[in-house]
Amino acid sequence: MELHPQIIEKEGKKEFIVLPFDEYQELTSIMHDYEDLMDLRTAKAEAKEQQAIPLEKVISDLGL
Repeated sequence: MELHPQIIEKEGKKEFIVLPFDEYQELTSIMHDYEDLMDLRTAKAEAKEQQAIPLEKVISDLGL
């Protein structure tokens, strides 16, 4: 993805960046995908630490 930022300076210092809206939307989508991936990795790591419960026990505990 190629970005086309416009840099706005204030008193000679870079203060703001303006992006075309479609580039902003694409960056936002990429960030959400990354967050989702990190959430999945965290959940997978946590699941490895937990012990599995046999299906028969779950059915019995639920009284099914």
